[in-house]
Amino acid sequence: MKRTHLPLNGLRVLDAAARHLSFTRAADELAVTPAAVGQQIRALEDTLGVVLFRRTTKGLELTPEGESGLEALRHGFLQFEEAVRAMQAGQTSKSLTIAAPRDLSEKWLLPRLADIARADRELRFVLVNADSFGVNGVIDFTEANLDLAIRWGEGPGEHEGESIESAGMVTVERPGGGADTRISWPGCLNDPEVSLVRVGDAGLALDAAAQGLGRATVPELIAARDIAAGRVVMIGDPKPYALGYWLVAPLPQWRQKKVKALVDSLGR
Repeated sequence: MKRTHLPLNGLRVLDAAARHLSFTRAADELAVTPAAVGQQIRALEDTLGVVLFRRTTKGLELTPEGESGLEALRHGFLQFEEAVRAMQAGQTSKSLTIAAPRDLSEKWLLPRLADIARADRELRFVLVNADSFGVNGVIDFTEANLDLAIRWGEGPGEHEGESIESAGMVTVERPGGGADTRISWPGCLNDPEVSLVRVGDAGLALDAAAQGLGRATVPELIAARDIAAGRVVMIGDPKPYALGYWLVAPLPQWRQKKVKALVDSLGR
């Protein structure tokens, strides 16, 4: 019999009925009616072409055919339980693999992971550069064996997700003023064609502004720590922006306890 045709539900009922030698007690264990147990056993007997139980004056008893397969059946269920435990072990592990843009990792994510790790010394993080995914890019969680990713875009895309709260975009320069030059980066608000300084990402734009090369408009999340430290100053007020950073994962990963805990911690 092919694995895809195995009557697993009927075999589960057989195991319970054989242990109790009672359809009623088996039904109580399985949270179904005795009639449902009887139907499952009859269906299993039809599938296998054997009689599994006989009713006698003393009650229900297994036939030799039914008894001959019980040891292997119960061993199989134990193997199933081991398989389930092995698959669930990843949910309780202390290792998380995260993909994030390089500049967000440096300016926002790493300081927060350090705080989280100080609260739980058993945690281990693996960081993957997500810059290759681009704006609204596709993140291959299977290839990179990811638990969670942070993407820059209009939403979570094809995955489950939660936006990282932000004030939007801010324009910054070196304290005391720098060059009257606009610094551009892929995805910035400035027109890169008229910018005199062009860099690879928002983090480099922020660093260029801090060195006095000009003014950079970058995500508030990336600039917040440098603004607080006085490394750069903000010009004007933050501006809302359609794009933002999102914590995302496919539904199976999103449901994992360790991922939920990380999302909650990063969102504080």
